Amino acid sequence: MQNKRSILIVDDNRVILQTLELLLKTHFGEIHSLTHPSAIFNEIQQNEFDLILLDMNFKSGVNNGNEGLYWLSRIIEVAPTIPVVLFTAYADIDLAVAGMKAGAADFVTKPWNNEKLIEVLLCARGKFTVAKQQKQLPAALFWGNSDEMLELKSFVSRIAQTDANVLITGENGTGKEMLAREIHRLSKRMKNEMIAVDMGAIPETLFESELFGHVKGAFTDAKLDKKGKFESAHESTLFMDEIGNMPILQQMKLLSCIQRREITPVGSVKCLPIDIRLIAATNSNLVLKVKEGLFREDLFYRINTIHLHLPPLRKRKVDIAAFVRLFVLKYAQRYGFDEVELTSSALEKLEAHTWPGNIRELEHVIEKALILSSGKALTAASFAFPEPLEVGKGDTPITLEEMEQQLIEKTIYKCEGNLSSAAAQLGISRQTLYNKMKKFNL
Repeated sequence: MQNKRSILIVDDNRVILQTLELLLKTHFGEIHSLTHPSAIFNEIQQNEFDLILLDMNFKSGVNNGNEGLYWLSRIIEVAPTIPVVLFTAYADIDLAVAGMKAGAADFVTKPWNNEKLIEVLLCARGKFTVAKQQKQLPAALFWGNSDEMLELKSFVSRIAQTDANVLITGENGTGKEMLAREIHRLSKRMKNEMIAVDMGAIPETLFESELFGHVKGAFTDAKLDKKGKFESAHESTLFMDEIGNMPILQQMKLLSCIQRREITPVGSVKCLPIDIRLIAATNSNLVLKVKEGLFREDLFYRINTIHLHLPPLRKRKVDIAAFVRLFVLKYAQRYGFDEVELTSSALEKLEAHTWPGNIRELEHVIEKALILSSGKALTAASFAFPEPLEVGKGDTPITLEEMEQQLIEKTIYKCEGNLSSAAAQLGISRQTLYNKMKKFNL
């Protein structure tokens, strides 16, 4: 794992930079150097760093360390997931301590001891210090540094400003809704709230009311007029998640609405024009569903003007370390932990896991480990990935309910988190599977 580490060194002394490059080349696969901090953010934008080593003084004759504290605060603001180690003279130790309170992971004094420097840097890679002034992490989509995601990011930047319908595919937990929100954030409709609806969770009897709305008196419980999702998304973006789970009888109604760009609320005779940008998502193979007659071909082409695919986490393992940093900071802030350390063995264990639940699973695992550790060091033992349960194995008798829970767990694991496939294998609807997962707290 060592050759994958990358570090950015910022120091105005070129001799120090050359010396550090020679010293650290066996511990870091990529070493980038800068003589002035003004170029830090350009480097961060173009590269994925595990660590930054930052000098505290840059102006000739000025040795108060304030520059280092300033640039530290800027780095925390722009890239809060990258640990920063401060590089300082002995006389600046008080300032270095102030820097750690402000969010630095550690500090190293000049002149340095080689072994101590390497130890500090390698430990800081897994050390997450939460800055007191940092209120929240960036809400925008985290792209990572894998080739697939960088290519996707470039493509999204080109199509976001259009009104073309978008179909996002990918396994459960890969971040399809986050991608939809990023497209909306970059679009000309960003001033209005994106409206999201889970198509797999709408009962057939409420389909038209949920999507198109209803007027007072349209049916027994319709005591007031209600806006549907389409009307609520007027002049904004409508995100339809799990569109592959729509019953075939409802697909024609949706197609008609998209084609005519108008809706008729239940119980009304008045058509309402709608202006939306449609983004749909699914973990299903819609091409196969079309061939099997389970999804209308004309609707498929309507929603699939632009197709975006999110790769599973197991195929972008280069991004796992950065996601871990992001989630450790997020939940350290949430639960009030000032400093959390992640050992190298723990990170290696996380990077080796297959993550059938993808990014969502990784986030839940990090949150759980932080809670159980009370914000202390996270080691390899902090993370347990049990094998799927074998129904009927063991000597202890189990109840029918326990057997049902184990069967559901095993099937979801076997389907790598794809709930549609799991429901199909279990012979139940996706909504029934949702209900059982909630019942068993899965």
